[in-house]
Amino acid sequence: MSQAQQAKESSALSSCDAYFERIKSRKKLPQPLQETLTDAFARIPVTSFPQVPGGKDAITSLNWRERYLGIIDYSAIILWVLESAELAAVAVSASTATAAGLGAGAVGALGALAIGAPGPAAVAGLTVAAIGAAVTGGGAADQAAGKDAPSAADNLGKDFYKVILQEEPFKSTTVRSIVKSYRWAPFIPVATDSSMLSVLLLLSKYKMRNVPVIEPGKPHVKNYITQSAVIGGLEGCRGRDWFDCISARLISDLGLPFITSDEVISIQSDDLVLEAFKRMRDNQVGGLPVVEGPRNKIVGNVSIKDIRHLLLKPELFSNLRQLTVKDFMNTVVSIGQEFGRLTPPITCKVDSTLASVIQSLATKLVHRIYVVAENENEVIGVITLRDVISCFIFEPPNYFDIHFGFSVTEMLNQ
Repeated sequence: MSQAQQAKESSALSSCDAYFERIKSRKKLPQPLQETLTDAFARIPVTSFPQVPGGKDAITSLNWRERYLGIIDYSAIILWVLESAELAAVAVSASTATAAGLGAGAVGALGALAIGAPGPAAVAGLTVAAIGAAVTGGGAADQAAGKDAPSAADNLGKDFYKVILQEEPFKSTTVRSIVKSYRWAPFIPVATDSSMLSVLLLLSKYKMRNVPVIEPGKPHVKNYITQSAVIGGLEGCRGRDWFDCISARLISDLGLPFITSDEVISIQSDDLVLEAFKRMRDNQVGGLPVVEGPRNKIVGNVSIKDIRHLLLKPELFSNLRQLTVKDFMNTVVSIGQEFGRLTPPITCKVDSTLASVIQSLATKLVHRIYVVAENENEVIGVITLRDVISCFIFEPPNYFDIHFGFSVTEMLNQ
């Protein structure tokens, strides 16, 4: 292996090592207790974990590395579509777009400057007709004469999936070409004879949001174990001595929050909602607290999954460039159950117990909980699913090399 490649791999894994070392130094748990818990998880087989409904998947090749590239979030696909459509609009002049049937207000309606763009390659092959299809909801450009921005937005919202399935460039875009975009993860499975400790380490130290379980020599993914499922499993352990011994402690005794006030990435309620999604992507996070005032009083929460509302509701899409975070939240809440609701911010105090944090994460089905000051709702930290899982384990010496090996190292560095 070349020195350059070795340096790349060392750099890619250094953040994982630094994260876990930071946790280890801050946890105030007796070392024997940490070793006992870690040893216990090392003896629990992954086959004991509940099956995910519909979680199985057939593999045509017995070599999973030949079939799977990685795992990508649905929200990342929506973000890519928005970016691609915007790049197409930017790539042509306003006069050309108008001649193709797009009103001037529709040109650039998706805000590439706010969201950001993956690069010039995404523009290649996008014709004026494709721009018309992308922005007007699948109709050919010459059929879209006279469309203004609101009506174009309305059609995109209604026919979004038609655009994806039937129109260029979307229908011919391969998964491979976007798989390493924002919110993707390499496909790193564990075998059915692996331990839950391997799963927990992948979900915590190594930043995986879900871990596939495969049966060696057979062409099936047996299960998917997610961070959320593990938190739900921990909540189900309430009443057991080992769990209560840890969960009864204050979060401060465990060094939580690991993400402190000067590290919290937030968004002001009067900022543009596109800036919120851009900030998530730039910082590789899945959600932001919405704050107001100089003391960052929390008033809401925006998650990357909420980006779907930009396509589902025309009144949001048509006003995309001017839409503030506050207006976005208010509009989504007014939509009703048909389109879903924004998740309100879940908070805790610095004197909360780990048990109460786990209960909130598990019952509210959220991925993060915000730590707020005692007297005001000022955000002073964030606790994620990854952080909670990390409280229960540490990595034994040489565990990574023994149980994961070169192939996982290679994939983690993709």
